[in-house]
Amino acid sequence: MRRGLFIAFEGPEGGGKSTQLMRLATRLRTDGYVPIVTREPGGTPAADRIRDVILDPELRIEPLTEFLLYSASRAQHVREVIAPALADGRIVLTDRFTGASVAYQGYGRGLDVEFVRSLNARAADGLEPDRTLLFDLDPTVGLARVNARGTPDRLEAADLDFHERVRAGFLAQAAEHDSWLRFDAGDGPGALEEAVWSAVAPLLPPPADVGP
Repeated sequence: MRRGLFIAFEGPEGGGKSTQLMRLATRLRTDGYVPIVTREPGGTPAADRIRDVILDPELRIEPLTEFLLYSASRAQHVREVIAPALADGRIVLTDRFTGASVAYQGYGRGLDVEFVRSLNARAADGLEPDRTLLFDLDPTVGLARVNARGTPDRLEAADLDFHERVRAGFLAQAAEHDSWLRFDAGDGPGALEEAVWSAVAPLLPPPADVGP
């Protein structure tokens, strides 16, 4: 059986990546696919427990501790969910993956970027997305969207300078890697959905070749 297709959705806060992931999943199901939809941090019972700690706005967590928690969550996620699904030929859509750690803990928190990349590779067992879809947005706009939704989590509540650095980290990765595609998250959801579909559709195998 052929290896499945692995797509990561990334971007600054409020960029709408989660909405676009769900829209793509719905469209895939309509066309006969059965995608695996997951997220980071989280995706497994153990990783979801770690997520609760990482995003708790009442906790103060050192940058290195934060990254190690993300890495622990990712290691569990890859081995329990993502790698087995890809081995079965499934399409996997994840809300964040290793690119988020480079942007948030490397550029945002100031950890050594090469260290972040090295541990990412270990935690993910060398697994990389076939495509990373970056939904880029000015942080002032994105944070306004986040605040309108309700109480921000610990990362969302960080200051604007932090989120500016995170955005720079995402854009740097998009410039470095051909597998990254940047979308203007200021476009309407419908236009973004069509742009995402145009990018993903050529990568899809026939539905009959995808695992159940």
